[in-house]
Amino acid sequence: MKKAIYYLFSILFLTSNLLSQSQNFDYKVLKNLGNLHSPADNNFQKFISNSAPYISMGTPIVMVGAGLISKNKALTQQGLQTGAALTVTVGTTFLIKKLVNRPRPYLTYPDLKNLSTEGSASFPSGHTSTAFSIATSLSMNYRKWYVIAPAYIWAGATGYSRMYQNVHYPTDVLAGAALGSLSAWATYKANKTWFK
Repeated sequence: MKKAIYYLFSILFLTSNLLSQSQNFDYKVLKNLGNLHSPADNNFQKFISNSAPYISMGTPIVMVGAGLISKNKALTQQGLQTGAALTVTVGTTFLIKKLVNRPRPYLTYPDLKNLSTEGSASFPSGHTSTAFSIATSLSMNYRKWYVIAPAYIWAGATGYSRMYQNVHYPTDVLAGAALGSLSAWATYKANKTWFK
């Protein structure tokens, strides 16, 4: 237990140093993305962003429901594993947001025009972490290009939309992608071990 607490505080210390050093890079990226804003693209990016929670929550529910209706135990198990990965991702993201407490870009830099307003801290990106959790779970359960490519394109588009709207820094999005992917991978491996 002591080692786990030590590692957690070490990671948080390293993360806070990385964030302070990357701040200038993050700002420049967002400032350049702001030059791409147009009414049509603004609406599209908001749509992508707003769809992420529904797709993330709906995917495991649909998988479990379809598995139960068709009496397909494998599909039901995959849906439960995807839901477990999502739960781990959401919980870990919430905890890190509370511990790091990084302000949103538009609060730190008023010259960055935000297209939406968020109430929680910035690091890591929750939309991105859940999108990559779903994409990784689907990709590990269905190793076909026609599942993997759309899943990761959607997850990447979600991360991009969060930066485009100036509600997340690039480092928030990268951390969210890594967190969601790692949570899904770990849950997938644990599922394979427990249900041999």
